[in-house]
Amino acid sequence: MAIEGIARPVAGRGDDAGGDPDPEIPPEPAMELLVHGVGGTTAGDMLADPRVTRVTGDDTADIHRRTEDLDERPWDDRTPLREAYCWCDLTSGDASRVLWLLLLPFMIVNLAHWMRPLSRGARRAHAVYDVLVRLLALSLTVLFVAGVCAVALDLVAWQCAGSATCAEGTSWIEPFGPGEGWWSQPGRRLALAALLPVALVVLLWWLSYRTWSAYESASPPPRPRSDAGEHAVLSLPGFWFGRGLVARLRATHTAAGLLTVATALLVATGEHDRGPDGGTGLMAVGWLLTALTVAGWGVVAVQQGRHSRTEEEPDERPQPPASRALPWGTLALLVLVLAHTVWDRPGWVAAGRLPAAAGVFPVLMVAQLVLIAGVALTAHRLHRQAPSGDRGTLYGLGGACVAVLACGLGEVLTGGVAQRAADWLDPAAAPGEPGAVIAGPPSVLSWAAAVIPPLLFVVLVLAAAALVHAGRVARRLSPTVVERYADEGCEPLRERSDGIATATARAGLTDAAPLLIGALTGTALVLGVVAAAGSATGDTPSRAADDAPAAVAAVANTCQALGSWLMGAGVLLLLALGRRAYRDTSARRTVGILWDIGTFWPRAAHPFAPPCYAERAVPDLSWRMGTWVEATGGRLVISAHSQGSVLAAAAVWQLDAATRSRIALLTHGSPLARLYGRWFPAYFGPQALVALHRDMPRWRNLWRATDPIGGPVGVAAADVPRVDRGPLPDPLHYGRTLRRPLPEPILGHSDYAADPAFAAERAKLFHRVVRGAPDLPAQPGAPGAERPGAGRPVC
Repeated sequence: MAIEGIARPVAGRGDDAGGDPDPEIPPEPAMELLVHGVGGTTAGDMLADPRVTRVTGDDTADIHRRTEDLDERPWDDRTPLREAYCWCDLTSGDASRVLWLLLLPFMIVNLAHWMRPLSRGARRAHAVYDVLVRLLALSLTVLFVAGVCAVALDLVAWQCAGSATCAEGTSWIEPFGPGEGWWSQPGRRLALAALLPVALVVLLWWLSYRTWSAYESASPPPRPRSDAGEHAVLSLPGFWFGRGLVARLRATHTAAGLLTVATALLVATGEHDRGPDGGTGLMAVGWLLTALTVAGWGVVAVQQGRHSRTEEEPDERPQPPASRALPWGTLALLVLVLAHTVWDRPGWVAAGRLPAAAGVFPVLMVAQLVLIAGVALTAHRLHRQAPSGDRGTLYGLGGACVAVLACGLGEVLTGGVAQRAADWLDPAAAPGEPGAVIAGPPSVLSWAAAVIPPLLFVVLVLAAAALVHAGRVARRLSPTVVERYADEGCEPLRERSDGIATATARAGLTDAAPLLIGALTGTALVLGVVAAAGSATGDTPSRAADDAPAAVAAVANTCQALGSWLMGAGVLLLLALGRRAYRDTSARRTVGILWDIGTFWPRAAHPFAPPCYAERAVPDLSWRMGTWVEATGGRLVISAHSQGSVLAAAAVWQLDAATRSRIALLTHGSPLARLYGRWFPAYFGPQALVALHRDMPRWRNLWRATDPIGGPVGVAAADVPRVDRGPLPDPLHYGRTLRRPLPEPILGHSDYAADPAFAAERAKLFHRVVRGAPDLPAQPGAPGAERPGAGRPVC
């Protein structure tokens, strides 16, 4: 890897092709680069020394060494030279990042883009899949802005401020209530309230721009283009550089948010202007603005269809003038719409619900159902064309499933905010019911709330079935646990065996996740269709069931009331979690764990999703490995745990062949095949992992049967050696030994370095990469080897 300005010293060892080292030449430097996993840790903990010094990086992501190890040196089996890469602040850093919780639906729909099946040559189907997912992501932006419009424009400015009873009961709304004042006209109240959804759009734009300049701007290391593997999409030079696409998507989504506000205002004023009290001039101007708004929506739709990722090379294309001008043009149009809205309209009185609110949510729901169906059909077609070993899970419908989940969460968040706002404005009665002061939010949100209790019931049934299944598996495994520790010669202990068997069975539930998610998604989709059909009646579920049998009416009333409460409770719970994370560093790190998997992928579908930390972490690791090898001529092993193993694999893919020949890879607790290969087969499927192993022949993977996240890589090919070692015993000892007189804990996903296999495999990898010799057996007294008699049981 040629890095300008860095000279390679003369190597002191023979390469892997063989050759005896020259004793007069100093030995090559050798180093272990540690990468932590989900949840993060500190450099001191990773290096087992509180005295650490940063050698490169900033406050967001950096690399440390022990203070006494700042100079390069050869490999030492007992105290190797080690560096620790800390990236946890990319996902759980300062307190402002708890705002990412509100962007959860955007993050989930962005995942759908990457969950497509692997199918070579079906470019048209891939393009259709991309466009459908991007349109679905755009519908979520419109949904969020429409939800704020429902609160600010409909509930506050139109319904409550238009009702003397509601306005008098709320002090800050009373000055804007009906009467003779300047604000008594609905149009002026609507224009003022429109500033709230506009502020939301500006906030989303700012969050995206702020993270875009910090994450997507990290440039990948230079390397020869011809080095990309046939099946390794992640090896393409431009894969982790999505700066241009995010900028174009951000412009489109910002314009869509502003157009949503303009559309709501034009629908409200248009109904009055076309009526008997409207004026010809205002109606003509309204039609002109409506035509411009429709044209704006057309431009947004065309732009969404034209956006695409450029992965063969870093996307450094300048943002097109049309894309840069689109948000400013829609902002200018919105200003004209606001001026048209505040124009004097004597005799205009607000009654019922805002005209725009009644239609936008059903249209959005139907549009999302159609788009999800399109995503499912396209994905299934790709699945059928994919190689049998790379088809992924759920028949290729993983993307469609998470799309359903994203849309459902979006409905819950927007509906919960609207329901709680209506209850706050009219606490005396349920909005829309007899005796209520205001009509309340659109009826489709009541239908969306009513399907939540049945969906939660299905979740509870599935969870109970999973626990029962895990219990049966644990009871079947328990008698065989002691056989794994035959060399200890211990008598079976039921409590010990049951604990190990239970941990193993519960870890296996990860493999049942596709079945559970498929059942849950299918139920949610059916309930969504029922809600969309029920909202077409214009009545709430309780009113629609008035003429039904008493039992049906009782269920409808209960589901609507309970669902409305659950909607609001979900939003409040999210806000409470964010507030706690703001004050508590440990809670903030827990919130960050939620994003470690969801935000690994670049923002290819939704620009307002939480940023992709891998677009910073992968170039960081690639640059460090490449420049260190180039500067020292040394050899390196990268030891990565959990999510860090995914970052390490992606970083190794970005290196040239000459640099990779001096690097070994040790993964442990890795979700590469178990999670990523199953849900993202186009990028981490068997073909991709075999290609990685061919590029990286010095690769070992450690796993435990009690680990719910990590698992075997499963690389099986005639021309590549075995990668996996496992399952490792967990706990390390069944009973008590001379060196371990107390019961050993069940480690599960954590602390793989405590297993002697870790040190043994690391030493073997270093021996292979540094000396170019075959594996050596562990020697007594070396790391990974027990003293004679140390493991003798004293059960």
